Amino acid sequence: MPTHEEEKAFQRDFRRLTPSERQQFLSALDEFIDDLRGIEAGRQQWFRPGSVRKLAGAKGLYELRWASDGRATFSIGNQERPGQLHIRWHRCGTHDVLP
Repeated sequence: MPTHEEEKAFQRDFRRLTPSERQQFLSALDEFIDDLRGIEAGRQQWFRPGSVRKLAGAKGLYELRWASDGRATFSIGNQERPGQLHIRWHRCGTHDVLP
């Protein structure tokens, strides 16, 4: 099971989401976690198409798309437990959260 942490900005952003936006994010998060488990187990190389992309010009930063205008930025950090990916969530919201 992957480990994670959230920056204060992510926590603040998440609290500002509408209930509908929160549900969309949590639904996408379920698929994201399934992909992480598949990557950890060696069943897949990367996330499902269209869900995650590397942000240009932002070293080590990725975005999870959870709606047409819904994004969550994250980085993959040092493992806290052997064999388990560690995700650091940075921001969550509309395109405005992108660097």
